[in-house]
Amino acid sequence: MLTVTADPNIFISDLVFGGRPLQLLDAARAGVAALAISDELLDEILRVLREKFRWSATMLDEAVELVGGFARRVRPTEPIDAIAGDPDDNRVLECAVAAGSQFIVSGDSDLLDLGAFRDIRILRVAAFLRRIQP
Repeated sequence: MLTVTADPNIFISDLVFGGRPLQLLDAARAGVAALAISDELLDEILRVLREKFRWSATMLDEAVELVGGFARRVRPTEPIDAIAGDPDDNRVLECAVAAGSQFIVSGDSDLLDLGAFRDIRILRVAAFLRRIQP
């Protein structure tokens, strides 16, 4: 099974809007791909949902429960500073390395511009979905 790390914005898009990010997370829920997340990424997701979308504490708790039900929590041990302009992107790389991910799924141009990091391919959601769908 493929292990994938999703950028926090993928989770946020799924939880707020649906669409292709929802298809990715549905694939993880169905066991087609193993989705990894770290506490740092989860904290970023919750911060954005709280500050930008004004989610209540109850809604945030439900989001944590939902994500925790299918994503594997990893604890990065290696600090990475590959993207100087955006430290949050480095947290995605740290999670992917710690999880042994084969893919990072993101819409973030800084991550996508890397193309790959330590043999971890970085793809948009649609490109990843094409890889896993029969």
